[in-house]
Amino acid sequence: MNEAQVADSSGRTISTVAVLMGGFSAEREVSLSSGKECAAALRGEGFTVIEVDAGPDLAERLADLKPDVVFNALHGRWGEDGCVQGILEWMKIPYTHSGVLASALAMDKQRSKDAFRAAGIPVVDSVIRSRDEIMAAHVMEPPYVVKPNNEGSSVGVYIVQEAANGPPALSEDMPGMLMVETYAPGREMTTTVMGDRALTVTDILTDGWYDYHAKYAAGGSRHEVPANIPQEIFDACMDLALRAHQALGCRGVSRTDFRWDEARGLEGLIVLEVNTQPGMTPTSLSPEQGVHCGISFGQMCRWMVEDASCGR
Repeated sequence: MNEAQVADSSGRTISTVAVLMGGFSAEREVSLSSGKECAAALRGEGFTVIEVDAGPDLAERLADLKPDVVFNALHGRWGEDGCVQGILEWMKIPYTHSGVLASALAMDKQRSKDAFRAAGIPVVDSVIRSRDEIMAAHVMEPPYVVKPNNEGSSVGVYIVQEAANGPPALSEDMPGMLMVETYAPGREMTTTVMGDRALTVTDILTDGWYDYHAKYAAGGSRHEVPANIPQEIFDACMDLALRAHQALGCRGVSRTDFRWDEARGLEGLIVLEVNTQPGMTPTSLSPEQGVHCGISFGQMCRWMVEDASCGR
């Protein structure tokens, strides 16, 4: 295939794409997998691709490489929370996914919930408490969930069941301040937004909690695409995903996760969070939804490169 020649919104030709991956977060291994998959797909689309494992010298490396576009395949803190986005804005290198503010808002679960509430998007109650407070006594009536306020991929999630006699014994590597939120029972579902379009709804089926292993291990979960749910719930997921994307000011591709308590009908549907840089691995949800809608993995990656810009 000939080298891709694509003009971005400023008229500049895109031929060389630097794919950022790895980094320092708890999701480093997932990011490496996402990055390699995206790099291979973009090469298949005709781009010259440079794989960059993001380290302390990232700005210096990018200054030397001078890519036309950065494809951000980082996950978790520093790569998904506005930090890398700020570097790319400073360097005036067009990049994929959401910008500084939307990335920071989405990564901060409590502040993103504030934005959702303001937009009339249903979420569960939550508070931010110190690790010591949470281990000393129940900070809300069980069942509830304890998790870092600024990590993804179900890293460091504790579920405190209704029958629990005491508060959770948290591991020493948990952050000092954590989110405690009301446990939302029901089915786990998700919807990808691509630009201004919600793609479809996936019902995520697991034998237990949709944890890190279930998300990324082969066979860890089963994905029903499209979800076999009432049309009213399907339509609500599509609407809420687009509204959540817009409430945070997201760009490019995002993915909104839901919980649905069937016994409560439409009132049982709540938004858990928005992922501004969804996983792009062989078992990831957004590429599956794209394929269902007739968008190949390569086409999705190419669209993100063409959509790249600064000032996002």
